[in-house]
Amino acid sequence: MSDRENFKSNLGFILVSAGCAIGIGNVWKFPYVAGENGGGIFVLFYLLFLLIMGVPVLTMELSVGRASRKGAVGAYHALEKPGHKWHIHGWICTAGCYLLMMYYTTVAGWMLGYFYKFATGAFSGITEKVEVDSVFNSMLASPWEMIIYTSIIIVAGFLVCSFSLQKGLERISKFMMLGLLALIVVLVINSLTLDGAIEGVKFYLLPDLSRAAEAGIGNVITAAMNQAFFTLSIGIASMEIFGSYMTRERAITGESVRICALDTFVAVMSGLIIFPACFAFGVEPDAGPSLIFKTLPNVFINMPGGRIWGTLFFVFMTFASFSTVIAVFQNFIAACEENFGWSKKKSVIINCVFILIASLPAILGYNVWSGVKLIGGRDILDTEDFIVSNLLLPSGAIIYLCFCVTRLGWGFDNYLEECNTGKGIKTSRRLKPYLQFVLPALILIILITGLI
Repeated sequence: MSDRENFKSNLGFILVSAGCAIGIGNVWKFPYVAGENGGGIFVLFYLLFLLIMGVPVLTMELSVGRASRKGAVGAYHALEKPGHKWHIHGWICTAGCYLLMMYYTTVAGWMLGYFYKFATGAFSGITEKVEVDSVFNSMLASPWEMIIYTSIIIVAGFLVCSFSLQKGLERISKFMMLGLLALIVVLVINSLTLDGAIEGVKFYLLPDLSRAAEAGIGNVITAAMNQAFFTLSIGIASMEIFGSYMTRERAITGESVRICALDTFVAVMSGLIIFPACFAFGVEPDAGPSLIFKTLPNVFINMPGGRIWGTLFFVFMTFASFSTVIAVFQNFIAACEENFGWSKKKSVIINCVFILIASLPAILGYNVWSGVKLIGGRDILDTEDFIVSNLLLPSGAIIYLCFCVTRLGWGFDNYLEECNTGKGIKTSRRLKPYLQFVLPALILIILITGLI
């Protein structure tokens, strides 16, 4: 264990971990879910649930990683009691990460594709919404176009991970995250200076009980709980691996709060990019999942300098999605090295080829296999997302929770000692009843409502 790689700096750890958490869920899902659920009231509930649910479970994944200095499977093996089978969940987590990348890389490819389209002027001369919609529909209908974009994401991701932790993942994540944060500031300033932008800010951030009541206050609370939980991608060990590269200089609770704060900053700022722009150009801000690829391009083409702003926005989106991709790819490489004894080169090559092939069903589900409908009539990509988001993440979080706070697992005392080792914010022992009884019930609500 002594030769385990470490992050070069604490900033590197924060940016890499936040990069894994910050992804499409922040800059794509958060704004449209906020729009559908009344804006400001939703945001307040989201922040509450992030604090009382997201932070505690994140501390558990990171604590398991740091205490064991291993990936998902090895961590359970190192910390579980003799004869126990918690490590089976480690294999499920690994499978969940693979399933996540089977479709997430496709969506990351969409972001790259739209960056290319705006940069090369593909939207120039388009004035009608139906023409904007046709650009996205045409991309989905072309398997080779999507294969090219997705393959670039996959190959580039594994190329980054082929270097050492510090020279590959940490260095590139620092560059991308700092670039992402700079782009956010530029894009927010641009949106806030548009005529009519203030109405978008009011819709987004001012609590409005009447709009929340219209959406249904129960629906708003449930949506906020789901978004706060899912935004960190906790439950399938995608964050646990970074705990295994941490030093013990800082307490994990404080680091988890910083990761959540950066994750939340990006999510909230994304809304300040989108809502003012939508209101400035008379576009509905609750357009649903099509917000990014149909609604916003329609805003950009009507905006002075829209080609530039559209290009910058999709650079931002590409950075956000790619940071998650390379973080999860690191999980694959570490898992193969630890569990099968493969070299890094072998792990990179085999995983790269596998993901290139495994991503094809999600791509083909929009064209060649468009008639294939699976769980609840969903297409292939949405079915893969449903399994990860609605089943594996919440059930995995409950398992991590039970492992860390019950005597059948690692145990609360061991978790608390690891979590509080180092400088910074600590977790109080008085939270034990909440962690043992209340938090599992909240996550169970997410699991049940998601499956229903």
